[in-house]
Amino acid sequence: MKYIFLLFTGFLFAQQTQYVDFKSVSGQLSLNSKEKTVSGAVDFQFEVLKDCDTISIDAKNMEFSNVKINEKEIIFINTTKQLKLVFPFKKGENRLTFNYSTKPKQALYFVDMENDEVQIWTQGQGRYTSNWFPSFDDVNEKLIFNLGISYDKDYQVVSNGVLKEKTANGNLNHWQYQMEKPMSSYLLMLAIGKYDKKEFKSKSRIPLEYYYEPKDADRFEPTYRYSKRIFDFLEKEIGVKYPWKINRQIPVRDFLYAGMENTTSTLFATRYVVDSTGFCDRNYTNVDAHELAHHWFGDLITAESSTHHWLQEGFATYFALLAEKDIYGEDYFYSKLYDTAQQIKFASRTDTIPVLNPKASSLTFYEKGAWALFVLHESIGDKAFKKAIKSYLNKYAYQTVNTQNFFDEIKKVSDFDLDKFQKTWLESTAFDTPTANALLSKNEAIQKRLEIDKLKKTPLGEKTDILKNVLESDVYQSVKEAVVDQLENEKYEDKKSLLLLAMQTNNIKVRQNLAGSLTKVPEDFRANYETLLDDKSYQTQEAALYWLWRNFPNHRTGYLDKSKNWIGFNDYNLRTLWLSLALSTPNYSNDPDSLVNELIAFSSTKYEATTRQNALEKLIAFKIINDQVLSNLVGATTHHMWQFSKFGRDTIRLLLKNPEMRASFNRILPNLTPDEQFQLNRLLKEL
Repeated sequence: MKYIFLLFTGFLFAQQTQYVDFKSVSGQLSLNSKEKTVSGAVDFQFEVLKDCDTISIDAKNMEFSNVKINEKEIIFINTTKQLKLVFPFKKGENRLTFNYSTKPKQALYFVDMENDEVQIWTQGQGRYTSNWFPSFDDVNEKLIFNLGISYDKDYQVVSNGVLKEKTANGNLNHWQYQMEKPMSSYLLMLAIGKYDKKEFKSKSRIPLEYYYEPKDADRFEPTYRYSKRIFDFLEKEIGVKYPWKINRQIPVRDFLYAGMENTTSTLFATRYVVDSTGFCDRNYTNVDAHELAHHWFGDLITAESSTHHWLQEGFATYFALLAEKDIYGEDYFYSKLYDTAQQIKFASRTDTIPVLNPKASSLTFYEKGAWALFVLHESIGDKAFKKAIKSYLNKYAYQTVNTQNFFDEIKKVSDFDLDKFQKTWLESTAFDTPTANALLSKNEAIQKRLEIDKLKKTPLGEKTDILKNVLESDVYQSVKEAVVDQLENEKYEDKKSLLLLAMQTNNIKVRQNLAGSLTKVPEDFRANYETLLDDKSYQTQEAALYWLWRNFPNHRTGYLDKSKNWIGFNDYNLRTLWLSLALSTPNYSNDPDSLVNELIAFSSTKYEATTRQNALEKLIAFKIINDQVLSNLVGATTHHMWQFSKFGRDTIRLLLKNPEMRASFNRILPNLTPDEQFQLNRLLKEL
């Protein structure tokens, strides 16, 4: 084997795509949710462009059998990272077939739910599809994927492309999906769960399928309120027909990000599944538009390397903002740009990595990338911008691109100084504030916002009348929010009249801002502040309930009675807060044990990570801690969401400083799962 290995080491250093072009792959898969495994038969069609002796396919921790080229078994090497095929490959068409099985460590997730149900979903970007399906980590290798999946007949199964057929086989259904055009491997997806769906058609007759869990039927309309409108808008705005045969959107539990633009089938986090009240606080509109825009910028054309990642994220961010402008108006659009400009400026003090760098931050790739496009759009004009975008997409369809490719299309429609633009917006970490302010100032609300921001260091007495006029005017809400921000550290007596005006705006966002910033509520403002409990906003209600409970002990019973049936978002933010406050109010409950049990249950594996963390934070903050709470906390450390597992580890580290807690953790250790024992032992040994 050592001799064979020497033969192809030289080839490793050449880009495989110069030697081999993989055209298509068909996979027939079975998944075992109890074992958390996937197995299947795979069939690749590929063309050898230049004679070579080895071909590699990325495949992490997989087992292989029946590996054949053109029906003949060949020598293969499994490095645990790649499947290497050793064969004197000659120019021409070939077929590769094999069977494989694996228990993925990442990129495919089995999420256990109540009633022994499960959701299974994938996340290829940044995690590599090669953890669950033999494929290519290099985005430049694009191929047509066709997956067939056999699974329990009580579940819906979704993959990329059009569903060609669904056949019953005993307790299983087989779902056969088919793509017509090539894509990069990171966009391959699976989603399995108990879903219902509603079907629509875009203006261009593209089928639109919007999925939801049956329990969320009454949340369907607010969740997908603008989805079809966004689709129709982006098709028209981009000027290139949607490049795929269908569009689906599927919410999945414990998702790693806000959303992911898998070709034809976007997955998104269930936190965006909202009712009409939740819609005001956090809706799916921006994520929806961002992931859909990626179906052109990312899926149709893909950045050839992470240096040019802004061609995906900057474009998706900017076109999502244009879609929101269509829905919410120009003031919203300019206010969002203003806010991100402030974020970029602040970050640029310490962030030394520009847009055209593979190590740039998300803020840089997404928001500064979007800002660069806004500047370009405004500078060359709408007609030229759209013409260049259309030409760029059509020319490089189903290929990979770099920044120069995009600039070449801009040069055809404008003599704009792209060298200067690149230096200023893509290669510098500074933010061009004068240019930004000049563009933003086209909007009257931003003109007023800039005036207000200049008053930050002005004593309140000297600016009260100006702030009063803003709060009484019909200027856009973000300007009024900026006024409330300036009041936060002022003495109550000096700002009371302005606080009253802010409350009287009856604007949910302005009042929400006040609810969170006024943490010491004076008695003579109590009645006004109490009206926040009735706002149609779960975030406002949460802040108001907590600060009223903290500030007015004598009124706690009344506040708790008023809010005892509140639930909040689907992460139960209001219910978990209520339980912790009720348990911390002496003599409030006749049955505190049932409340403790309910709050602890929210921290268990029956619920999503956000709910579990919410409950654990409350239990620990209010010192409601027993062995079950500690076990659930250790359970957090093994979760696939890094934010939740980090919370678990950090919280345990704090608790271990207390000798009694250390003894409690040692006591529960034998009853934990092997993974949990491993994590807790590591933490116990740290100190």
